[in-house]
Amino acid sequence: MLLRGPSFRRRYSPVDLIAGPPTVISMRETERINRGLAVEATAFGVGYASVLCWASTCLVATFGGAPLASPYWPVLPWLRTDTTGVIAFALAAVCLATSKYLRLRRSQAPAFARPPASRPASVHAAQAIAETAAVLATGLVAYLSLNVVTHSVTLRLQLTHLWPWPSEGTVRVIALGICIASVAATRYLRSTASSSVSDQAPASNRVGAAA
Repeated sequence: MLLRGPSFRRRYSPVDLIAGPPTVISMRETERINRGLAVEATAFGVGYASVLCWASTCLVATFGGAPLASPYWPVLPWLRTDTTGVIAFALAAVCLATSKYLRLRRSQAPAFARPPASRPASVHAAQAIAETAAVLATGLVAYLSLNVVTHSVTLRLQLTHLWPWPSEGTVRVIALGICIASVAATRYLRSTASSSVSDQAPASNRVGAAA
């Protein structure tokens, strides 16, 4: 029996009639997707910070300023600068490859039709803060890494005359940590924001093909 009443038009749109009924995502499936996004974002954040760390050791190796045998962070005198560079390079390779692999798998996963949900202002504020922190922390790491090349002795000195702590070396490590957290948060929030849009793309493509 064919239904043509107002209730039928309210429940089903032309997209639904061509693409079929939407697939309902269970709570367990949603949690699985979010866990995957969190792992992908964390791997990307660690890889990004590792590239910055490796680049800072490359500056020392290329332009000098401090011996490669000197500690990368004065708090850890046993951790040489060149050893830090090797570890950071390997960590960047593993983490960035893992993040890319998970992203490719996510792009090939079956799409779930769901209406895009509006995001609260607090989520927009968190993303804005994370993106700003990523830019500023990256600039801070670059500045302090150049300082090591030009005058490495300040690595053990306080960053500013306003406070006796922390030292430039400690601030650089803190900035690397901020890069991990902020870049991971930015990647995660951007991925969750675009997921509902990408989920609707296959249905829209089917409508265009049928037309």
